[in-house]
Amino acid sequence: MAVIDELTCYPVKGCAGTSARDAVLTPAGLAHDRGFMVIGEDGVFRSQWRDPRLALIRPEVGDRGGRLTLRAPGVEAVGIAVDTGAARRDVELFGTPYKGIDQGDAAAEWLSEVLGARSRLVRVPPEHERVTGGATPGTSGYADSCPLLVVSRSSLDLLNERIAERGGDPLPMARFRPNIVVAGWAEPHTEDRARRIGVGGAELGYAKLAIRCAVTTVDQETGVRAGPEPLRALAGYRRAAEGGVAFGAKFAVLRSGALSVGDEVAVASWDESELRRGPRPEPSF
Repeated sequence: MAVIDELTCYPVKGCAGTSARDAVLTPAGLAHDRGFMVIGEDGVFRSQWRDPRLALIRPEVGDRGGRLTLRAPGVEAVGIAVDTGAARRDVELFGTPYKGIDQGDAAAEWLSEVLGARSRLVRVPPEHERVTGGATPGTSGYADSCPLLVVSRSSLDLLNERIAERGGDPLPMARFRPNIVVAGWAEPHTEDRARRIGVGGAELGYAKLAIRCAVTTVDQETGVRAGPEPLRALAGYRRAAEGGVAFGAKFAVLRSGALSVGDEVAVASWDESELRRGPRPEPSF
């Protein structure tokens, strides 16, 4: 039986995740996931591919979303009362304009010190409306695209086998920043073929493969790039038709509900074309 093995929320886009045994799944993903975003003075979002030290920032949401605490090694933590009423400002995510609510100077000064670059913190406005793409449309806060990233434990096991064949060390699941990790799928990349999934009190719909970037080369414990893995190994067997390499799958939320580690992950429908195609020989590069 396949079950939820890990649940992780990322309150501030690009920063460290918060693991939980229980979580509420909203239409925009796990509650508070990517509800905040770090931006430069120009309003453009900051990402680990340019600012890997984001990985060192550990956010904590409290007071039912009314308070945010930011922690990082060697720096005194800062806590802010979350502001949802201030004037909206322009922000930009992958070239697309959105609105954000600036969270004040204390958070901005703290982030600027940790990252070594002038930065500010914004929150998704309550009126935020965003339609995400893929086979199943949905919505999300400041996530790259879809609200949920699902990765199976067997997919990581296969990847680490490939890395070991090249003389490398195994990588932790944190490199891929999934929301839901599934244990019990014997075949790697089963998440690629699942089209509708029932889990806990919720239902998920497949959107698209997760195309991976250089963020996966950042050590999430040190905030330092430690490439070329996993991208080098993935290029040997996980090239996507649309370009790049794929690892994990993105899902939209069809029905909200409560989730817990240990909940059964039941696939209600599969990609029939993939099932008919059967096992395929692995390409060699």
